[in-house]
Amino acid sequence: MSKHTRIISLLMVGFALVMFIAGPATAKVLKWKMTTSWPAGIPLYTDMAELYAQYVEQLSSGQIKIQVLPGGAIAPALEVTDTVRKGIAQLGHTWPGYDVGRDPTTAILGGYAGGMESVPMLHWLYTGGGKQLWRQFREEKFGVISFPCGIRPPEAFAHSHKPIRTLDDFKGLKMRTVGAWAQILPGLGASVVSLPGGEVYQALERKVIDATEWATPGENVISGFHEIAKYVIVPGAHQPSAPFEISINKEKWDALSDELKAVLDQAAELTTFESWVRIGRLDMGALEKFRQNGNEIIYLTPETQKRAHELGKEWAAKIAADNPWFKKVMDSQDKFETEWEQVGSIRYFQR
Repeated sequence: MSKHTRIISLLMVGFALVMFIAGPATAKVLKWKMTTSWPAGIPLYTDMAELYAQYVEQLSSGQIKIQVLPGGAIAPALEVTDTVRKGIAQLGHTWPGYDVGRDPTTAILGGYAGGMESVPMLHWLYTGGGKQLWRQFREEKFGVISFPCGIRPPEAFAHSHKPIRTLDDFKGLKMRTVGAWAQILPGLGASVVSLPGGEVYQALERKVIDATEWATPGENVISGFHEIAKYVIVPGAHQPSAPFEISINKEKWDALSDELKAVLDQAAELTTFESWVRIGRLDMGALEKFRQNGNEIIYLTPETQKRAHELGKEWAAKIAADNPWFKKVMDSQDKFETEWEQVGSIRYFQR
């Protein structure tokens, strides 16, 4: 157990004891269901959704118990928000960008090709007003209570049957993706196939798609894409960061005490930081595992990375012109990133 994890565990236990002492001995136990977008067993399921459920039960001294369900168990994997809004499940864990078709603001909350990397994104969420904007937007536009709940470092760009290095390599490529990148990628000449996570492996294995983006290198080792596709493409220019979220049915939320509302909020924040270090740790050694498996690791050219970023910015600017919420979030992120970059030169050492 790391020092970081021990500190969080001690804080969590202390808070749980306070809640237990302060709360009524005969408090009613709430048994809730959480729908997710994930197959059981992958880090998004174990190190975000299930981790959140564990934190909630411990911080509430058992007053809220959550049953975590994989994508498709009670609702389609890409329809988590509506499932929660309708009350079919009390909670849901998903990536906000899956709702890009209803409002593209969800995609910049979930990270996009022109956006921040995970370190400044974390700071924006918790010190730059991002969490508050997220909550306001989701409640106003989607009718659910939502908090950031999990984040991963930059992803791998793709696992592919074809080499992808230069801009020319995108022509005619069939790539699985979702969110903002699904709208940006055609600008490079590729065609998009949108699939939920549970269908990606089979589509890549059967070569229905040429390539897929999915997660970080370490997470992708667990998913096994390297076993069926020769090429591993890095870095993840399409997804510099990827925050996830917990959504809560508004009627259920409104019926809670302030103390239990605080538990649901705090558990999400703990999950975000803990998942970041857990998933980051998975990346250590991932590239060597790919090499040992016989995969070829290809780095996108600087020109390709730059063009992906430019297309992301162009996409965002176009949408911001007609979408007030998108512009509000984008302006907040851009302002924070500019301020962050001003001190960037003193944060890192030349070695």
